Amino acid sequence: MASRLYNWLDSRLKLKPIQKTLLDEPIPGGASWIYVFGSATLFLFLTQALTGMFLAVYYAPTPDHAYDSVQFIEQELWFGGFVRGLHHWGASAMVIAIGLHMLQVFLYGAYKPPREMMWIAGVVLFLITMGFAFTGYLLPWDQNAYWATQVGINMAGTVPLVGDLLVRVLRGGETLGALTLSRFFAVHVLFLPSLLIAGIMLHLFILRRVGPAGPWTDERATLSHETFYPRQVFMDAVVMLGVFAVLALLAAMVPFPLADKANPADTSFVPVPEWYFLFYYQLLKYVHGPLEPLATWVLPALFMLILFLWPFIDRNPVRNPTRRPMALGTGAAFLAVVFVLLGISLRDLYAVPHVDPEVARGKELYAQFGCSGCHRIHGEGAAVAPDLSFVGDERPDREWHLRHFRDPASVSPGSFMPKFPLTEAQLNDLTSYMLSLKRQS
Repeated sequence: MASRLYNWLDSRLKLKPIQKTLLDEPIPGGASWIYVFGSATLFLFLTQALTGMFLAVYYAPTPDHAYDSVQFIEQELWFGGFVRGLHHWGASAMVIAIGLHMLQVFLYGAYKPPREMMWIAGVVLFLITMGFAFTGYLLPWDQNAYWATQVGINMAGTVPLVGDLLVRVLRGGETLGALTLSRFFAVHVLFLPSLLIAGIMLHLFILRRVGPAGPWTDERATLSHETFYPRQVFMDAVVMLGVFAVLALLAAMVPFPLADKANPADTSFVPVPEWYFLFYYQLLKYVHGPLEPLATWVLPALFMLILFLWPFIDRNPVRNPTRRPMALGTGAAFLAVVFVLLGISLRDLYAVPHVDPEVARGKELYAQFGCSGCHRIHGEGAAVAPDLSFVGDERPDREWHLRHFRDPASVSPGSFMPKFPLTEAQLNDLTSYMLSLKRQS
């Protein structure tokens, strides 16, 4: 049945030439697991596009509603938290995949003639991917997103001659607000996907014209030849399935909580960017005063220029990495700097005690409603009602606390605790604070 359908479609759409182009491409040296990163990156982009479309159905790109719409997706929508988790972790996975793909191309010298244009197209795709990361970070409109974006926009303002223009273009006005959010949303869901799709098509077109580079030696390349289908397709499919399984596990098991809603007046907030920007965030800490432009635009611009021109800088015709010590040494030095800065940043972040935003808001509610007038926590407060110092150990049942806050007498007959006018979000925050009060904390 399937064969008859294919033949019917082929007789009208001429599918066999397309099949030959896509699946019968010869691979010098044969299929290899080292070639899977490009397909994995493409798969992750499609995953991001699909999950992003579902999120956009419920997302409202305005400062008044963006944060609440993300909370609704997380807390009220069926599988909303899971889809947002897939999108969040998929962004990190896409950065890793495209980084590994570029590293494989660099090690194999696959940017050398006649593949210079394919390398340049790949660099453009990498920059677009980082553009996705930057524009998407603002969309939840929480404190971290707001102030991290503010830092990024201010950095653009240090570029001479065009700095002020760049800031106005990014903000859409004099301050980071409604126009900024709507502009970042449009760029994230319309402009960048269009550019990325065009870039992928160009990248694949160049690949089809010049062919895969294969192993780094002609001897290994001539050992065997096979087409993209079936072995390489099988390897790519296995990796895609594995990547999706990891993303699904992370989305289900590791939530990505929001910080408090963006507050432009809270200038004391210290933002923490995503992990793939942390090394750069750490570099900015070491450069101050008149040398600040060196880190904000000179080094990034120099790095991008070198990245674009690398096929013309490395004139060594040999692709074997053991015979390219200068190129490999340069790449290793760059990665060493990046990972050292990343390690220092992660160490400093984990050295700072982390407070769950829900717990912090619950603690504020506890103080706001004057609960210490009856309860004592670690020696502070009155002893009229039960001591709550270790209530998280004594009553670890979240549902019990929620019922108690809704109607104290329903779970504690005779209780004189009043019913406080709490929203569902406040009930959850206060409960989270209660559950955090444990002996080990």
